[in-house]
Amino acid sequence: MTVLFIFLDGVGLGGNDPTVNPFIYAEMPNLRKILAGQGLLAQTAGYHGEYGSLLALDATLGVGGLPQSATGQAVLLTGRNVPAEIGYHYGPKPDKATAQSLVDGGIFGDLVRNGKSAALINAYPPGYFAAINSGKRLYSSIPLAVTNAGLPLFTLDDMKSGRALSADFTGVGWRDRMKILDAPTYSLREAGVALALLAQKYEFAFFEYWLTDYVGHGQDLNTAVKLLGEFDLVLGGLLNNWDDRNLILITSDHGNIEDLSTRRHTTNLVPLLLIGKESIRAEFSGASSLLDVAPAIIRTMD
Repeated sequence: MTVLFIFLDGVGLGGNDPTVNPFIYAEMPNLRKILAGQGLLAQTAGYHGEYGSLLALDATLGVGGLPQSATGQAVLLTGRNVPAEIGYHYGPKPDKATAQSLVDGGIFGDLVRNGKSAALINAYPPGYFAAINSGKRLYSSIPLAVTNAGLPLFTLDDMKSGRALSADFTGVGWRDRMKILDAPTYSLREAGVALALLAQKYEFAFFEYWLTDYVGHGQDLNTAVKLLGEFDLVLGGLLNNWDDRNLILITSDHGNIEDLSTRRHTTNLVPLLLIGKESIRAEFSGASSLLDVAPAIIRTMD
């Protein structure tokens, strides 16, 4: 069995306000099919249907202030209330206290120590590794956990060999913005197919998509609507090539893109979208916060 964890940075469950919520306008037929025609909105949470379930998760975890990426991701990876342990939300990159919570690799470490195959299937460009090695850049929580678990971060060569995908799924950003002209590129649907084939080589595959948070901070409704529509096309390619005996899990660390009235993160609940057989989804039935995700994954894989 494979669990594919698609992490969408900065995606909360917003209200039905067309002036600020791009999910109301975005063309997302593949997502809506899973939710019986409904959108990824606060009012849809609690839905359980033939193809999937949508739960709402608290990202504030009883700690004041706005949820942040480093601590939110650490919670998703460990099942520990990291903000409560250190006394604050923190991000975007982990400080020393947050990093300490990931020293054993979080869920990646747990799975590796129990003989499970696991991978972060994002590829990182050459400039990323150069910046890390020079000390000019720090790992965010997810690659920090992966490396602490003794797993590799995938490179341009891995991307060329079909072992990883770029953060934008298609590789177009690598070619057009980073001028890596030999980077392979896909259409959005092709990228979804590639994601399905790649993920199902592992028992646990993780993909990090940070563009949702980046666009949310930009507060441009048209750009956000376009991005969400593009993600849905990837989702369509993924679902058309997915074995339904496996599980797709989509969630986030905090809200952002669902409320473009602010450049900051939000305290909105975040989605936990589960796509798979009802018997598998049942392991997550009581999930109500970020704390519940990692333990439910472990139960499911056991």
